[in-house]
Amino acid sequence: GAVEVSVRSPIACWFSAMLHCFGGSVLSSLMLAEPPVAFLAKGTSILLASSVWYFMFYCPQDLFYRCFAFLPLRLLAAGMKEVTRTWKITAGVAHADSHFKDAWLVMVAVGWARGAGGGLISNFEQLVRGVWKPETNELLKMSYPVKVTLIGAVLFTLQHSQYLPIARHNLVFLYTIFLVVSKVTMMLTRSATSPFAPFEAALGHMFFGLQKTPSKVKNEAAASSNGSSVCDQSSSEQHRDSVKKRQAKKTE
Repeated sequence: GAVEVSVRSPIACWFSAMLHCFGGSVLSSLMLAEPPVAFLAKGTSILLASSVWYFMFYCPQDLFYRCFAFLPLRLLAAGMKEVTRTWKITAGVAHADSHFKDAWLVMVAVGWARGAGGGLISNFEQLVRGVWKPETNELLKMSYPVKVTLIGAVLFTLQHSQYLPIARHNLVFLYTIFLVVSKVTMMLTRSATSPFAPFEAALGHMFFGLQKTPSKVKNEAAASSNGSSVCDQSSSEQHRDSVKKRQAKKTE
């Protein structure tokens, strides 16, 4: 039993890593009724991803991780990842258009899935690792990469359909610069707040009447309950004091 666990654990870890790296290809292939294992045909990409996974988790003294923990290398890797995200979105939009001509929703969905597939398929990836966290579903609470990828899919779909008056290379340049700058800024400031948070709050209040987040409501409710408990406690203390005074008068 212990041997089986030790053998299966690295395999499950490797497979979940491949799903995270190539989740966009898997998800977009499923949406277009294509073989979801087509990414395995890219031997060079699989070998590169597997090598990075192995050195990250099994390198002696964690030397590989320590090297990439160096801030300049982390920023460089994050910037390269955002550049790759742009090309994945554009490839997904073009691939969907080749199957469904001028189908906006299909182009947006496939471009979104191709660019943010690792996040959208995260629940299945967690099941592969033996972990189940339904509260991390990206469709219920989208993270910043998933949100910005959806916006990019909409923009590139409009440009591909010639409804956005801008050249493709200019849109690619501007969108990539925005991704890289925002990602680097978030990493340098160590901020997890999405740059779209003010716009989301304004639009939510305008169209859906959203006032406050549940966390704020809970905090206010907890504060009000604490305040009421303090008032109750003070009133009970006053009552006890009055009773003591009455007893003292009677004894006098």
